[in-house]
Amino acid sequence: MHKVDIKNFTIEGLEAFLAGQGKERYRARQIFKWLYQKDAATFAEMSNLSKEFRRELEESTFVSRLKPEVVEVATDGTRKYLFRLEDGNSIESVLIPDEDRNTLCISSQVGCAMACEFCLTGTFRLTRNLSCAEIVNQVCAVKQDAEVRNIVFMGMGEPLANLDNVIRALKILTCPDGLQFSTRRVTVSTAGLIPEMALLGKSVTVNLAVSLNATTDELRDRLMPINRKYPLRELMAACKNFPLPARRMITFEYVMLGGVNDTLDDAKRLVRLISNVPAKVNLIPFNEHEGCSFRKPDQETIDRFHRFLLDKHITVITRASRGADISAACGQLKGRLEKRGQDGG
Repeated sequence: MHKVDIKNFTIEGLEAFLAGQGKERYRARQIFKWLYQKDAATFAEMSNLSKEFRRELEESTFVSRLKPEVVEVATDGTRKYLFRLEDGNSIESVLIPDEDRNTLCISSQVGCAMACEFCLTGTFRLTRNLSCAEIVNQVCAVKQDAEVRNIVFMGMGEPLANLDNVIRALKILTCPDGLQFSTRRVTVSTAGLIPEMALLGKSVTVNLAVSLNATTDELRDRLMPINRKYPLRELMAACKNFPLPARRMITFEYVMLGGVNDTLDDAKRLVRLISNVPAKVNLIPFNEHEGCSFRKPDQETIDRFHRFLLDKHITVITRASRGADISAACGQLKGRLEKRGQDGG
């Protein structure tokens, strides 16, 4: 019999799987609590299940795990994890400390097909989607190392290009019998896949972040090729229609590129673009990396942009650079280690 990874099941999926084997549905809740709240690595640990049931589970399923191959720790406490997958591919997760609310940034694909001009991950191109289990196991692995309060799907890959597995992972993350994250503490970021945004909003309740980065179609076409398929007018309409719980806002991520998108005219257009959407802005000064011609704006330019948005009553945060001494940009650790391997170092 071909064994299936039990961590690829949502609780509803596991209930159906067990029912098909003649088992009670409530067993799914017991198994979920062992997997995600007690971090069981084997069925043998699940002591409130009969030995016969555990034997049957071992015959049809297995419990997958991820262990970091490399962990880098920055002087500011940021921790970067490189995970090696069963097929030899690798992905990254980053834990960002912030007082009492550590945020874990996780990956959804090996590589990425979006080809955003400023993004290092895009240079790897898309190898494959991550399974639901591979997404969830990043969280399980890091939780063994540190407390995790928030989850953001902002690592390697475009989450909405792997929608089915991301939705299943989100259901496990927020399941009361699973990892128990509040939906307020889980955010999915997208470059702007409009049909998938609608499906995400219908399927789960999570926070949405949109990687915007430009205020004209001409510039966004160049920086983010997805804009040629889903231009700004359509994207903003989709944001306006995205279902949000009361008092929640869409986060617009804006990577600031020196001399490219950082003028006051850009700021004025940004205010107009988001005026009809419950919105907050996350300004991200560009994290420079080898082989990329873009540069971080000077601090005065960043501050001026930030102040303009504040003066227009926009909720805005300028993200401080974190983990600068440990391959901070997503994909840097993977790229550096793979280059070292190619060089024989």
